[in-house]
Amino acid sequence: METQDILSNATLNKTEKIRQLLALGLTRRQVADLTGGNYGFVQNVFARYWPSQVRSRQQQAIADAFSFIPFNRRFGIEIEAYNVNKNTLATALRAAGIEVEVEGYNHNTRPHWKIVTDASLNGANSFELVSPILEGQAGLVELETVCRVMKQKRAYINRSCGLHVHFDAANIGLPQTKNLLVNYARYESVIDSFMPASRRGTTNGYCQSLTALTSRIDAATTMNALTSTVMPSRYFKVNLQSYLRYKTIEFRQHSGTVEFEKISNWVLFLHNLVEYSRTSRVGTASMESLQTIQQPEIFTYYHNRQSELAA
Repeated sequence: METQDILSNATLNKTEKIRQLLALGLTRRQVADLTGGNYGFVQNVFARYWPSQVRSRQQQAIADAFSFIPFNRRFGIEIEAYNVNKNTLATALRAAGIEVEVEGYNHNTRPHWKIVTDASLNGANSFELVSPILEGQAGLVELETVCRVMKQKRAYINRSCGLHVHFDAANIGLPQTKNLLVNYARYESVIDSFMPASRRGTTNGYCQSLTALTSRIDAATTMNALTSTVMPSRYFKVNLQSYLRYKTIEFRQHSGTVEFEKISNWVLFLHNLVEYSRTSRVGTASMESLQTIQQPEIFTYYHNRQSELAA
């Protein structure tokens, strides 16, 4: 049986539904969310049928605690901006040691940065600057150079511009992907609070909300179901269509920027959320609860952003 078959089967009592869902490989938190939110009841069922796997409360607390890991993820960046001639920008980037080419519009991954056109952008000399595959801190150092050059050449952004971040998802399976989507949906209103109004809720057609999709996300039993049925468009705040093409997960919500501080904090914020989602789902999503899954400096940065945008 698949998840939805078990949940809709009227011949099964609650305990048996929970047992079968656990047998499918769903985590106890996922099963609790699907069956009414009573984690303690699910834990009792788990202990009854899999007693050898039950840990002490202290062991479970240690296992459940989120540990920050160094940023070593493979990632990619798409920066949308305007006001700089593409060839002028390319020349300046090369002078700073960045390998870059001006190309026609395409979706091909390159071993170099590429500057392409994007018909969705407004403003004279608009462009999209797309990175090659970057990795960890070395990738952030390269990105900082790119941002410095863009600012020197007076690259500007407007409401039509966005910032897209891709994370390598080749080793992210279905349970972690579902956790990530649900966690993002639960935190969406918090994330909205430190984004400009043009990137909140359902106001932007290029990055639509996930909040109405959580039950369908949980019901999906394959990555194909997620990408073809639940989220068949790339225009969500988290885009799974990029998984089909590049084996990445794309985050599309952030507003356009050429500021390295904004980009790097967003990349690290997402990295922590992805890592947390490896095994866990957030219960109460609030600005305060972010303190448990974000380093103090990142939490402070977004707390300040929230205050600035609310002023």
